[in-house]
Amino acid sequence: MYPFAYTRPADIRAAITAGARGGRYIAGGTTLVDLMREKVERPDTLVDIGGLPLREVRATASGGLRIGALALMSDVAAHPRVRSAYPVVAQALEVGASPQLRNMATIGGNLLQRTRCAYFRDVTAACNKRQPGAGCAALEGYNRSHAILGTSDACVAAHPSDLAVALVALDAGVHLQGPDGERGLAMTELLLRPGDTPDREHDLRPGELITAVEIPPHPRPPLSGYLKVRDRQSYEFALTSAAVALHLTGGVIRDARIAAGGVGTVPWRLGAVERLLAGARPSEQLWAQAAAVAADGARPLRHNAFKAELLKRTIERQLRTVGGTR
Repeated sequence: MYPFAYTRPADIRAAITAGARGGRYIAGGTTLVDLMREKVERPDTLVDIGGLPLREVRATASGGLRIGALALMSDVAAHPRVRSAYPVVAQALEVGASPQLRNMATIGGNLLQRTRCAYFRDVTAACNKRQPGAGCAALEGYNRSHAILGTSDACVAAHPSDLAVALVALDAGVHLQGPDGERGLAMTELLLRPGDTPDREHDLRPGELITAVEIPPHPRPPLSGYLKVRDRQSYEFALTSAAVALHLTGGVIRDARIAAGGVGTVPWRLGAVERLLAGARPSEQLWAQAAAVAADGARPLRHNAFKAELLKRTIERQLRTVGGTR
């Protein structure tokens, strides 16, 4: 047992003050508590933000959707507007964890959850995320579940969040509040590739708190959906996943936004796939051609080379499911 202090601030400003002094934010606790038990993290102070008024889900004045950072996964997945306008989000949340976890875990916590790499969670193994400069045991170890995109010589851990993949496909962003005021970040800017500093996983400043996620307005609700491929149907993280959002007008794909999970050190936006889809008419041939470039730039490891082909098949299947052949 390692002693730590616990505080439950009454408002956002008090929480930020405690966080800026080195406290670790905790809400549902579905990630941090496990890491504390495994002695991977040993915070001196826990700042319980679970009581802050950050649970609202509402439409924005511009026609987008704002989701409070402390809204529960289960509540957001069941929200009528989410289910009707952004099924990719509802589906990603519903396959993202067990029902028990979804009833506890928050949206902000889900985005910032730490990797499930076994070497990161084994304090006897070398891990640059846990101890910078220690090395990466996964490079030469058993790396079947690890990333093939966005990796570096310092880290090959895959990002675990399904929700983050869906939000990247929708060009979503986050609202932040910290000691220096408020600011916003795109989802693609919030989460960082490992490079030479894999211990720095996000672009939050000391004491900053995610207050909300915002999905921007779209010309019309896109056709969207999320597909997760894993070793078993439940209680498992993705080997590959695909978040697809398509805008069709007059039988033509006017805009395509595609992201992949399970294969990247961050949720991976597939720009090459999107460019092949934009302006084209849906067809079986188009889905196959677009999916064929999904793994471009991949750097497979000894045990996960299969992910490149699996990613292509996952993308093709989900394009066909969402876009059909019109």
